[in-house]
Amino acid sequence: MNNWIAALITLALCIAWLRLMDFAAHQGWIESRLSRKIIHIGTGPIFVLCWLLFNDSPEARWLAAAVPFLITVQFALIGLGVVQDEASIRAMSRSGDRREILRGPLYYGMAFVALTLLFWKETPVGMTALMLMCGGDGIADVIGRRVASPKLPWSREKSVAGSVSVFLGGFILAAFILWACVSLRLFPGPFSGYLAPLFFLALAAAAVESLPFRDVDNLTVPFTAVLLGLFLF
Repeated sequence: MNNWIAALITLALCIAWLRLMDFAAHQGWIESRLSRKIIHIGTGPIFVLCWLLFNDSPEARWLAAAVPFLITVQFALIGLGVVQDEASIRAMSRSGDRREILRGPLYYGMAFVALTLLFWKETPVGMTALMLMCGGDGIADVIGRRVASPKLPWSREKSVAGSVSVFLGGFILAAFILWACVSLRLFPGPFSGYLAPLFFLALAAAAVESLPFRDVDNLTVPFTAVLLGLFLF
């Protein structure tokens, strides 16, 4: 497919997903905290699967990275108050404060731009790191607040159930993306050969996410996954 067309399709799908969640949160169908996490979990797989639409020409990664870059710029403008978008604020912030978008959601977009440019389709490292961030960190808050379990001794705001969900969610989502890429011969098989490295990457992501730091998981989780992934893949 022509890379410009692929980029437009990718942008349209990502914006459609974001706007659907914005609308649902604005209408009160789902609470803002949940919509924030659904956006977090779902946007990444949509974006990475769209990489398969691009051909192998040199400009492909730049056009693909332009999609999260444009969305991240939008996040920044909303967070700074330059653009007024109450639906997005309601969907992406915990408390309704637009400045929250300048932390977690902004870091999320920055990670996508950086890892797309650095790794693209040449290695599973970048996409695996992104999926661990989406499936792992994204689902932790959803499960951790709904399943009763002991708090972590070193991080009283986080729980055992949350950390287990980081591991399982990240592992399953990353495994699905890798399976799709191996099936389509983007990466050499067998798929089973990726499971052991992925196990250790998901475990490391869960350990890093469990640390008592706020609003930086969208940077620390993929950074850790990249460092280990360079050795394990």
